[in-house]
Amino acid sequence: MDELLQFLVSGVVTGGIYALIAIGFVVVYKSTGVINFATGELMMLGAFFAWTAMAVAHLPFAAALLVAAAGAAAVGALVERVVLRPMLGQRPISIIMVTIGLSSVFKGIAQVVWGGEYRSFPTIFPRRPVELGPVVLPSRQAWPFLIAVAAIVLLAALFRFTRTGTAMRATANDQATAFGMGIDIRRVFSLSWVLASVTAALAGVVVGIIGGISPQLGAVGLRIFPVVILGGLDSIGGALVGGIVMGVLENLAGGYLDPLFPGTGVKEVAPFVALVLILMARPWGLFGTREIERL
Repeated sequence: MDELLQFLVSGVVTGGIYALIAIGFVVVYKSTGVINFATGELMMLGAFFAWTAMAVAHLPFAAALLVAAAGAAAVGALVERVVLRPMLGQRPISIIMVTIGLSSVFKGIAQVVWGGEYRSFPTIFPRRPVELGPVVLPSRQAWPFLIAVAAIVLLAALFRFTRTGTAMRATANDQATAFGMGIDIRRVFSLSWVLASVTAALAGVVVGIIGGISPQLGAVGLRIFPVVILGGLDSIGGALVGGIVMGVLENLAGGYLDPLFPGTGVKEVAPFVALVLILMARPWGLFGTREIERL
């Protein structure tokens, strides 16, 4: 029983981090209808911003988080204003291809500025493991998980209780009606990209603390995309639930199935099998909006 509890709690911790990454996709899609495939590279840039603030400028961790958020916000605003705003009204596939191109550009910039080797964050949290009864979590997982949870709570509060969040939700539901009610759609689009970039940066810092950073860190973003699909592309709550489901399945498969089938990578495959089965029953995801087309 203790072993099962350990796997479950570790899965929830992993899933919470997955959820924060997934929310970066959801925020942009909810407001603009565009899937941002540069999310992973925005994560990577945010992690490098924070690492530079700590390792080079010797700033404390809290200040480094602010630097990462501010830098990512600036990148997101610049991308939306210079690259994406001129493409308003174009087919979504064209904008998606632009985000794929941006991911390559960001990766190239990171390699030029920071080089291609792995880097580790300076020691931030106590090294002592966090004990929750019979469950023991490494500090490099437990504390980043708390950061992810705090970020998710703040995002949920922003969407639920602020005028900006109301405007973003209204735009996501019906852009034409929102425009008719006086909402500045272009401003909402810009805020969406800024917010998604900041979210991605925080996720990048969390992932970087756990496993180090390099220009290849952006690949994590694509690995998390099934979480977005599972929860529903337009659901923040779905991203949270999808992340936890994927994290728990991954840990249970790694704990119980990998020893039975050594060398087969069951841990990586099992969540995708579950994803296929769930989508067969609910193609729009667990909490996504079901679209009905009349012929």
